[in-house]
Amino acid sequence: METEIPQPGPGQVRVRVRAVGVNPVDGKIRSGNMEAIFPTTLPAVPGGEIAGVVDALGEGVDRLKVGDEVLGWSDTGSYAQYALATEAVLALKPAGLDWTHAAALPVASDGAERVLDLLGVKAGETLLIHGASGALGTVAVQLAVARGARVIGTAGPANQEYVTSLGATALIYGENLVERVRAVAPQGVDAVFDAAGKGALEDSITLRGGTDRIVTTADFRARELGVVFAEGPQRRSAARLAELAEQAAAGALVTTVGATYPLADAAKAQQASDAGHSRGKLVLTVG
Repeated sequence: METEIPQPGPGQVRVRVRAVGVNPVDGKIRSGNMEAIFPTTLPAVPGGEIAGVVDALGEGVDRLKVGDEVLGWSDTGSYAQYALATEAVLALKPAGLDWTHAAALPVASDGAERVLDLLGVKAGETLLIHGASGALGTVAVQLAVARGARVIGTAGPANQEYVTSLGATALIYGENLVERVRAVAPQGVDAVFDAAGKGALEDSITLRGGTDRIVTTADFRARELGVVFAEGPQRRSAARLAELAEQAAAGALVTTVGATYPLADAAKAQQASDAGHSRGKLVLTVG
C-alpha cells in the first residue's frame, strides 16, 4: 500500500523509520481477532514501535530536532518508511544501541513493567514467567531480577541456557509443569506472568491455589478462567524508555533480536511471530 508522506501536526514529529518491532498483537489486529479491543479503520498501517531519524517537526515541538535518532511509539503505524509520533513518547537513541535493538525495546519494556506492577512483584518473592525467552519475557525476567525477585522462566528446550543467562531458573514448558515448578520452588510461587499464551493458565492457577496474582498478556481464555488479561493503555514514558535504552547500550539490559526481515516481508515476520517460537524480538528493517 502506498500513501502520501504524512505531515506532523502540533506536538508531533515525522520519523524516517529505520527499524520496526514486530509484536504478536500486530498480526492479531491485522486478522481482525482483536477488533473489539483495537477497532481498526481500513486501510491501516500496522505496528506501534519505531526506531528512526527525526526529519520534520510539528508546531510546538521543542525537545527534539531534525536529525535526532529516536526510539518509541508511533501515532500512525510503523510498518512504513515514514511515521508520525508524539514528541512526548520518543526517547533519544544512545549511540551504542543499534537500530534493530532499539526497535526491540519500547513495547517489551513498557509491557513488562506494567505487568510487574500489576502483580506487585517485590524483592524476596518468586515469580513464574511463561514465555521467558520471547521479546517480552526477556525483558520481564531481567526487570524482575533487578527488583530482587527470584524468577522461574519457562521456555522451549533450545532456549534453556538463554533463559538461565538472563538470571532465571529455566524450565521446559509442557507436561508435568506443576510438579517441576514445585521441585525447584517447594515454597510455592508468589505471582505468575504469562507472556506466552500457550495454555499454561490452568497450571498457574494450580500453583497459586487460585487466580490471585496471575496476569496474562497472551491467553484470550483469561476471563473465562477468572485471570487478569493486561489490556490497558500503555504508559509510554519517554523518560523511562531513555533510562532502559542507556542500560541496553551499556550491556546492562539484554535486548535480543531473534530475526530481521525487510519491510516487504512484513507478512512473513507476522507469521513467524504468531508461531511463537523465536528467541527475543522479530524486527523489520526499513531502507
